[in-house]
Amino acid sequence: MNKPKLRSPFPLRWCMPLLVATAAAMLAACSSSPAPTAAGDTTPHDVTLTSAQQQSIRLYTVEPSTYRTVTDTTGTVDYDHDHSTAVLAPFSGAVVKVLVALGDHVQAGQPLATVASPDYAAAAETYRKTLAAAHAAAQLAATDKDLFAHDAISQRENTQAQSDAIGAASDRDAARATLIAMHVPPAVLARIERGDAAAGDQGIIRAPLAGTVVERSVTPGQLLSAGSTPCFTLADVAKAWVMAQVYGRDLARVKAGDRARVTVDGKTLDGIVANVSPGLDPDTRAAVARVVVDNAAGLLKRHMYVQVQLVSAQAQRGLQVPVGAVLRDDENLPFVYLRNADGGYARRPVTLGERDGDRYLIADGLHSGDQVVAEGGIFVRFIQTQ
Repeated sequence: MNKPKLRSPFPLRWCMPLLVATAAAMLAACSSSPAPTAAGDTTPHDVTLTSAQQQSIRLYTVEPSTYRTVTDTTGTVDYDHDHSTAVLAPFSGAVVKVLVALGDHVQAGQPLATVASPDYAAAAETYRKTLAAAHAAAQLAATDKDLFAHDAISQRENTQAQSDAIGAASDRDAARATLIAMHVPPAVLARIERGDAAAGDQGIIRAPLAGTVVERSVTPGQLLSAGSTPCFTLADVAKAWVMAQVYGRDLARVKAGDRARVTVDGKTLDGIVANVSPGLDPDTRAAVARVVVDNAAGLLKRHMYVQVQLVSAQAQRGLQVPVGAVLRDDENLPFVYLRNADGGYARRPVTLGERDGDRYLIADGLHSGDQVVAEGGIFVRFIQTQ
């Protein structure tokens, strides 16, 4: 038997609005519930240390101090060009014998090589002839001058004799200058002038200055061309030039007269900046500071790469702190721990200037009399983050 169906006392059209209102109320209740608790504030707070913890740090009182700017760079070694020279062939011909070896120390005027040179022989003979001609012309000019004084010859004849003597003397002097340019020493010139002996056909290449033979470019039998064939390079290796590279902001700081420290093979040599090039190298965009270094021990070799520190000659004053006092935050910005009046420690952002050895120049952020944590800053940071 079928059971009778139960009927709601409320029509369906009345129930639907009621259901919608109930759902809306439930959603509103959910949205008005309290929000989740935000993460704790990460701003660093001041740190207070116990007496025992104070033993793990060291304070530094900031005061104005004198410092000199230091520029670290690299450089290459070169000869001292004020005391070095390339020796070119003074005359043409074939090398007969090389008289020195690489590394030999020579004196000014010392023979370096002998050369079979028709040019030299011709120049020596020309000097002999012009000597005789100048002597004869001078005697004739003196005689004609006396004759003219006694009205024995005309003024025209006397004038011609004087002019011939001047021309002959000029030819003699030119021939002598040619031999001097060939590095013929005064003693050989004196022998030619006395007529003691013929000069021969072998010229001698001589050292124009004292120094060490650092390059030798000739061999026996080699043909030389006057004025163009390089034969030797002589240099005073007791001093060297270091060509230091100077970039960017350092260009305004490095000056002639600054001190320099050149490091090679773990040893440090002292030097002086002689000058700074007025222009930049178009490839490296760097200026060159030429440093003169005492190289008596021979540590510096040409083309060697070295480390260079350029130290300003002019002292400056500013606030500095030990390098160990400077820490970095999560954004890699520098800060120090500053001791407050209440004995706590707070982070203080700073602007760093130049580094001078184990200290930083503080351009901004600190004042004279401030106390900062010089040692143990990492420990304070650990306490702060707990």
